[in-house]
Amino acid sequence: MKKIYIILAIAAAALTLTSCIKDLDTLPLNETDTTSETAYDSENSYLQGLTYINAYWIFVSQTDPGNADIVAPDAGQSELLRQVINLQEMTTDSFKCTWTGDPYVPDLCYNIWTSSNTGSNIAYTRCLKGIALANEFLLQTEDDKVNARGHGAMLDAIHEYRAEARFHRALFFYTLMDLFGNPPFPMPENIGGELPDQIQRAELFKWIETECIDLLKDDSDMPKKGEVKYPRPTQGSVAALLARMYLNAEVYTGTARWQDAKDMASKVIGMGYKIHPVYEELFMQDNTETGAAEDEFIFAIDYDRDHAQSWGGTTTLASAFFDDDRIKVGQMLGLDGPVVPETWNGYHCSDEFVSIFKLNGVNWDGTGLGYDRERSDKRAFFYNQGLKDFDNTKTETGWRCWKFSGRFSNGTVNTQSFSSMDFPIFRLAEMYLIYAEADARLNGGVVSSAEAKNYIKALRDRAGVQMPADDALTLDWLLDERARELMLEGHRRTDLIRYGYYTAMSFPWPYKGGIKDGKVNLPAWRCLFPINESDIEANGKIVQNTGY
Repeated sequence: MKKIYIILAIAAAALTLTSCIKDLDTLPLNETDTTSETAYDSENSYLQGLTYINAYWIFVSQTDPGNADIVAPDAGQSELLRQVINLQEMTTDSFKCTWTGDPYVPDLCYNIWTSSNTGSNIAYTRCLKGIALANEFLLQTEDDKVNARGHGAMLDAIHEYRAEARFHRALFFYTLMDLFGNPPFPMPENIGGELPDQIQRAELFKWIETECIDLLKDDSDMPKKGEVKYPRPTQGSVAALLARMYLNAEVYTGTARWQDAKDMASKVIGMGYKIHPVYEELFMQDNTETGAAEDEFIFAIDYDRDHAQSWGGTTTLASAFFDDDRIKVGQMLGLDGPVVPETWNGYHCSDEFVSIFKLNGVNWDGTGLGYDRERSDKRAFFYNQGLKDFDNTKTETGWRCWKFSGRFSNGTVNTQSFSSMDFPIFRLAEMYLIYAEADARLNGGVVSSAEAKNYIKALRDRAGVQMPADDALTLDWLLDERARELMLEGHRRTDLIRYGYYTAMSFPWPYKGGIKDGKVNLPAWRCLFPINESDIEANGKIVQNTGY
């Protein structure tokens, strides 16, 4: 298989935490259990510990993908990436889900979630557990502790590992900042000590920015692009995080940072990443083997059907859209089997969202894919059974999406339940679009610079669609282009909030606010999800977000 995973049973006490429990370093009653006292006995354990932090977006426990270590409807739904995608996409016009058996799902679809919503609580808890893992790693890899174990010869390598752990921690904090605004702020000193304070959004932005700038210094221990193997993070990952933060700085802090967003995106673009020539290959089961992921993904979540199994992530994105029509779509695409390995039949895209792609040759009689794919945007991975009007109470309406599927680049398909398709957290195309939007924000709402236009043209050429006229390259056009290029990659909610559309009646979508035509204003406080109530009960320093 493509990767060898070495999973460390890192400090059992750390892995049984809920978000703000302070006793991270409590010794277990069973003397044979791994603890922070013994987890770093061997030199290999440092890289193993870092690997676990890197993969925490995937893993739901230390045993198997069917056994969650936090409370959830089932293990697959407890995966961090799966719930981040739900919060970022399912709560917008991007896609909806017809699974009513789990009440948190329709609550997200209808924008009526409460503080007891399972999806938001999972994302919140997982992020804080990821931060706890990084804090524990940083605590256990201090120079004096490494020397005391007799591992002093490894200090240079361990300093690099520590820098990577700091990036992971910053990314977990960024996710909390974007989704929840004002989370707890646990640091290594909170392990076994005082419960953490709550940090306000603007202050957290400043902390993440300072941390990332430090990791980008020339003398930083953070590896540069090419110095470590994909998918480990590098300075490119750090700069990409900053570019995304700067693009949304006005939301997070009240002060726009458009020039900083443009400059940081340019910094990433200059690091040597490439736009992979075939868009479809970015989202195939062998996107690592073909070089597509390494070309364009700046930081990715690394799935492997044999060694990094998960019922979330790209497994969910592949299987959740289809029923038995997976066979028909596979035949239409010339594959040697169904387009997806399993049929979960829950996710659906509305016609309103699909129309952003301005499909040509639409055919509503149920034959073909529902449109002429050869003459359409190559990023339009949709199938329609002839019922384009989406009804969230019926499974056979709206559009199915096969952007994430079981396809390999050689025309074969994955027959196993689990996906091996890596998922991009940051990729070069996003940096192109950040540069272009920042340029437009600085120039009266229209893309003006030749560089920005060239970046857009590179994406349009790959998609097989024409470049619009210069005066059409407006902010609203860029929002649509982001939907086309970054569909289902976890950007839509953040984008709509930045544009002021998320809560506005003037920007409806099906079932927004529980209204079928979506013509409704959402309260402004819907731009944040609630803090987990169990945290508020356990830590008197934490105050709930407005509205909950």
